[in-house]
Amino acid sequence: MRPLHASALLVCACLAALPSPAHTQSATQANTAAVKRNLRAADAAFRLGSAAYARNDLATAHKEFAKLVQLEPQVAAAHSALGTVLLAEGHIHQAVNELEAAHTLDPSDDNTTLYLAMAYSQLRDYPNAAVMFNQLADSKSAPALTSPQVIAWAAALTATGHPDQATTRIQSALAASPDDAALHDALGSLYAQQQQYDKAIAEFERAIVLNPSLASAHYHLGSAFFAQKDANDAISELTKATQLAPSNVDYLLQLGRALRLAGQDDQAITDFRRATQLDPSSIDAKYELALTLQAQGDFAPSVPLFQQVVAARPQDPEALTNLGLAMVQTGDARNAVPIYMHALALHPDDATLREDLGVAYLQESDFVHAAEQFRAGLAIAPNDPALHYDLGLVLKFMDKPTEAAPELEAAQRLAPQLPDPPYTLGVLYMQLGQFDKSQTEFEKAVALRPGNGTAWSLLGTVYKENNEPDKAIAALNKAIALLPNQPSPHITLASILAEQGDRAGAIAQRKLAAQLTQVAVSGQRARFSYQSGQLLLQKGLLPQAVAQFQIAIQADPSWAAPHLGLADTYARQGRSAEAAVERATAAKLTASSPTTNR
Repeated sequence: MRPLHASALLVCACLAALPSPAHTQSATQANTAAVKRNLRAADAAFRLGSAAYARNDLATAHKEFAKLVQLEPQVAAAHSALGTVLLAEGHIHQAVNELEAAHTLDPSDDNTTLYLAMAYSQLRDYPNAAVMFNQLADSKSAPALTSPQVIAWAAALTATGHPDQATTRIQSALAASPDDAALHDALGSLYAQQQQYDKAIAEFERAIVLNPSLASAHYHLGSAFFAQKDANDAISELTKATQLAPSNVDYLLQLGRALRLAGQDDQAITDFRRATQLDPSSIDAKYELALTLQAQGDFAPSVPLFQQVVAARPQDPEALTNLGLAMVQTGDARNAVPIYMHALALHPDDATLREDLGVAYLQESDFVHAAEQFRAGLAIAPNDPALHYDLGLVLKFMDKPTEAAPELEAAQRLAPQLPDPPYTLGVLYMQLGQFDKSQTEFEKAVALRPGNGTAWSLLGTVYKENNEPDKAIAALNKAIALLPNQPSPHITLASILAEQGDRAGAIAQRKLAAQLTQVAVSGQRARFSYQSGQLLLQKGLLPQAVAQFQIAIQADPSWAAPHLGLADTYARQGRSAEAAVERATAAKLTASSPTTNR
């Protein structure tokens, strides 16, 4: 416990409070006795408080120094002593009040100035902290500063726009204490803030050599690696930091970010969830968790997290945009629109935000407003290929092909590596009967995305229209391989084979198309009946739900979900044995074909 330095000042101040000899002669003996009693009480309070403070009994020190302030409210040392204890107790605002009172009464007390500077630093009131620290620099009797105090001074200088002075302070302290790990860590942090990462890393590594258990040095080193996109080294150091300080939420969040950078989203989500458990009030933790869930495609749970972030930061356009995007991704474009509008009010010149709002309108089939936003975005960013593509797409939906084509062509010209613009152009030209142009675009589309079975099927159709049957057959066979459950390529192939006189081949293809069409119809019926059964189950209409689930099973016997729905309904009816049979059937279906069970 750092000793107090107020005793001499306090005694002098208390003696000064005694009546002068001349006054004493004229004062009543009662007044003189009262003054002496007050002095003895103040002296006792100071001595008891100082002894308690020395043995780290802060509660007793607080009590005695508070008594001292009541007895001697005009004595700077009394306020300084109480402020020092309040600072040690973590009552920073109260400490500042007492230390400010002490500093006003005695601006020359360096210890009061130092403690006040540290209190301001803890409150992140860096301008006032810098004033106090600079006052110490001008004092010839200022006490030697500890490493934490030098580091706090450097932080105040940096925050007030004097990073060079901060660096000089740390370097001077290191000259006197070259093996101080905390000072090397602080100097590295200053270099990192100036993006001098080589120097920063060298200082962090030196700090770790001097003190391998210094968690902040591992955290800062990991953060420097993260800033340089070195995910593996960042993860290594940040993992060490979290092991050394497992309750530090900032360390855990930075580790989660590094894991996300490395593509390890599952582990990042685990760490972000742990951070929210450690500090349920941390908006940063909720935001990082929401962003990672969204990036992983788990949109629904990200929405309430983003909503909490926006409630805490209603003027943050990035948070608003991410909330709107998550709502669109979950199909709730209607409620996303006002979120985007709020973000636009904050940043009307954000082209990406205009695009996102246009997509929300597009999801709502509000083509007019979607086009309006895409055009507004292009007025800001005229060379944005995504905006040209989106505008071309919405114009196509509005049956304005002659307006859509130039936008799609612009998107293709600006981003020739993207497969969507040529595909959509191919469809557009096909609908306009411009099969030569359509063929060119579909050929580009399949070259850019060979796995697009629909593009191969449409290209086959275009080849047929352009009297290139061999190319058509090859393209359609490619489409059939990629889309084995789609009837349309078989139908087109059957017509080509018939034109070539291959009657048997044409019949076989038509038969396959008919079977696939029946399967598709059955699948639709199964989905409809299953959804109806779920709604009836939720309403408690159990016999009706049973009937719908049974229809779904009849339509698609390979689908596990209706069996589970039927099992749930049987369970609510008390038919536990039948429920168990249905659950077993669902489990077998899932095990035999896990990827096709919806």
